[in-house]
Amino acid sequence: METRIEDEMGQPINEAGVPGEICGRGPHAMIMYFKDPEKTEAAMKGGWFHSGDIGVLDEDRYISVVDRKKDMIKTGGENVSTREVEEAIYLDKRMEEVAVIGVPHPKWVEAVTAVVVPRKGEHIEPDEIIALCREHLAPFKVPKKVVLVDALPKTPTGKILKRDMRKRYAELFSKADR
Repeated sequence: METRIEDEMGQPINEAGVPGEICGRGPHAMIMYFKDPEKTEAAMKGGWFHSGDIGVLDEDRYISVVDRKKDMIKTGGENVSTREVEEAIYLDKRMEEVAVIGVPHPKWVEAVTAVVVPRKGEHIEPDEIIALCREHLAPFKVPKKVVLVDALPKTPTGKILKRDMRKRYAELFSKADR
């Protein structure tokens, strides 16, 4: 099995620490989606299976998965891994659940937005979460807003529905926020 990381133009990334899509080919890779030639063509560009996972190479050429391609936030010309921001927020033990999403923003294209559920009986202010993120993340990765909720939307199997949150909070940054 061959594995590589590709940039958005389908070119291999060989530099450590540069994120790209994890792709593979070989006898164990799928060859097509059943009765779905369009989906097959998109997934098998250039003869490589495109996983939808974003990864980075380390100095020893090992790959670490950092996010899902559809969850990556593009803000102010930078890519932000939602998982990295979520892990920073989880450093506060008062967090029950965290989901970081990108929502439309008039200046940044997308704004890093954290939707958090505090543990029962715990209280936290959005400014505390932003301050925590400033300690552990580059400035462009710090959430522009934090939304406190009682529960995150999930599938019956417990998977967090980020696409539903992106729709729900699409108008969070109004023209007044410019």
